[in-house]
Amino acid sequence: MSAVAGGGERLAVDRDGWITRAAIVAIAALLFLALVAPLWSILSQSFEDRSGAFAGLANYARFFATPALSYSILNSVLVAGVTTLIVIPLAFVYAYALTRTMVPGKALLTGVALVPILAPSMLPAIALVYLFGNQGMIRGLLLGESIYGPIGIVIGEAFYCFPHALLILVTALSLADARLYEAAAALGTGRRRVFLTITLPSAKYGLVSASFVVFTLVVTDFGIPVVIGGRFNVLATDVYKQVMGQQNFQMGAVVAMLLIVPALASFVVDRLVQRRQVALLGARSVPLEPRAKPALDLAMLAFCAAVGTVILGILATAVFASLVKLWPYNLSLTLANYVFEDFDSDGWRSYWNSLRMAAYTAVCGTAVVFAGAYLVEKGKGFAAGRQVLHLIAMVPLAVPGLVLGLAYVFFFNAPGNPLGFLYGTMALLVVCTVAHFYTVAHLTATTALKQLDPEFETVSASLKVPFYRTFWRVTVPVCLPAIVNIAIYLFVNAMTTVSAIIFIYTAQTKLASVAIVNMNDSGAIAAAAAMAVLVTATSATVKLAEALLSRLLLWRTQAWRRR
Repeated sequence: MSAVAGGGERLAVDRDGWITRAAIVAIAALLFLALVAPLWSILSQSFEDRSGAFAGLANYARFFATPALSYSILNSVLVAGVTTLIVIPLAFVYAYALTRTMVPGKALLTGVALVPILAPSMLPAIALVYLFGNQGMIRGLLLGESIYGPIGIVIGEAFYCFPHALLILVTALSLADARLYEAAAALGTGRRRVFLTITLPSAKYGLVSASFVVFTLVVTDFGIPVVIGGRFNVLATDVYKQVMGQQNFQMGAVVAMLLIVPALASFVVDRLVQRRQVALLGARSVPLEPRAKPALDLAMLAFCAAVGTVILGILATAVFASLVKLWPYNLSLTLANYVFEDFDSDGWRSYWNSLRMAAYTAVCGTAVVFAGAYLVEKGKGFAAGRQVLHLIAMVPLAVPGLVLGLAYVFFFNAPGNPLGFLYGTMALLVVCTVAHFYTVAHLTATTALKQLDPEFETVSASLKVPFYRTFWRVTVPVCLPAIVNIAIYLFVNAMTTVSAIIFIYTAQTKLASVAIVNMNDSGAIAAAAAMAVLVTATSATVKLAEALLSRLLLWRTQAWRRR
C-alpha cells in the first residue's frame, strides 16, 4: 500500500510540474509575440530601404545628416533635462512635507498631487493654451515669450511627471532610522547638517531613480509636444511625422530606435543603482516618527498648498475650457462641447471604445500578469523557464509606447504573418496596452506574492492538493487587494494612453485619447478639452471605486491580518 501511495504522490507532483512548465511556456510565448518579436521587426526595418533591401547604416547616416531631424535629439534632451531639474526639487520638498512633518490634511494633499496620473497627457497642454496662448487668460506672465515650444513642453511635462517622482520620493523618505536623528540631536548637530549628512544620503537612491523616471517620461512622451510643441521638434513627434505625415516607415524606425536609447540607458542605470542600495531599516531600527514643529509645518503646508493650487488650477482651466461657448468672445457656459459628433466623425464612440478597451485590458491583463508572477515567484522547478519569463516581463520598462506601437505595425501588418488577422482589431489594442504596462503590474504582483510564506505550497504538496487549487483558494483571496490594484492601474493607463496606440487604431477602434489629438489638430480645442476632462473624470471615478472596494475587501477577506 505504501508503494502505491508513494507512486500516487509522485504522479501528482509530476502532473503539477508538467502543468507549471506548460503554463510558463505559454505565457512566455505570449509575451515573446507581444514584445520581443515586434521589437525585432522594428530593429530590422531600420536597416532596410523602402524596397525592403538591406541598407546597413544608411538610414541612420541620413538621419544625422538632416539637421532638422538630428536637432530633435538635442531638443528632447534639453526639455527632459530642464523638466527634471524643476520636478525633482519640487517633488522632494512635497514628499518631505508628507513624510517628515506634521502638516495637516496629508491625505488630501496626497490626493491632489496624484491627480495628473488620472489625466491624459494632452490635458495640461490644452490648459496651458487657454492660460498662456495667443488669447490666454494670463499670457502676459510669459513676458512676450510663446507658450508654443520648449516653455510649454516643460511646464506641461512638469505637471505630468510630478506625481511619478513624488511616489518614488515618498517611498524613499518613509524609510528612516530614528536612532540616527537621536544621535545627531544628542551631539548638538544643526538641522542643516543633519539634512545634508543623514536625510539626503538616505534618499539618494530614490532621487536617482526619480530623476531617471522623469527624464525618460519626458523624452518618450508624445501627447504634450504634439499639442503645444509648435515648431519645436522632439524625437517623439518626429516618429509621428515620419510615419503618419511622410509614410517614411524606415526613417520612423530609425527615430524609434534612437528614442529607445535614453529609456534603455535609464533602465540600466536604475538597475545598477538599486543593486548598490542597502537596507535602511534593520531588525534593531526604530522607525522615525515626525514631531510637530510649528514654523516648519506651516512653511511646508504653504508650499504644498501652492503646488496643489497650480495642479488644481490647470485641471480647473481644462474643465472651464470644456464648458465655455466660444473662447474668449463668448464665455457663457454650455455643454455643446460635449456633443462630440459636431467636432469628430466618431462622436462618443471613441469614448465608449476607450471604456471597452480599458475594461478588457484590466480583466485580461490582470489575469495574465498575476498568473505569470505566480509562476515566477511560487513555481517549483523549471528555473530556466521562470528566469526567462521574468526577464521578458522586465522588457516593457525600457520600451517607449511609441516604439512599441510602431513595432506592432511592422510585425502584425507584415505579409505572411499568421497573426495578421489581429491587425486593426480591438484585441490588438488590448494586447499592446497590456504589453506596454506589463512590468509595473508584474512587479506589483511579485511584491504581493513575496509576502506569502512558501509553506503554503509546501503544505499543499504534502497533502496532495494540486497547486492550482491552492492558487485559487489561498493565494488569490490573500492577494485580492493587490489584484484589484493591478486591475485599476491597467484600466487607468488604458484610458489615458495615446503613444502606444496612435499607430495601430482604425476608424472602428479609435479611442478617446486619439480623438483628443485629432480634435486639437482640427482646431476644436474646446471639444478636445471636453474629451480630456471626460477621461479624467472616468479615471477618478474608477479610482474612487477602487478605494471603496479595497476597504471592503480588506474587511471581508483580510480579517486574518487584524488582531
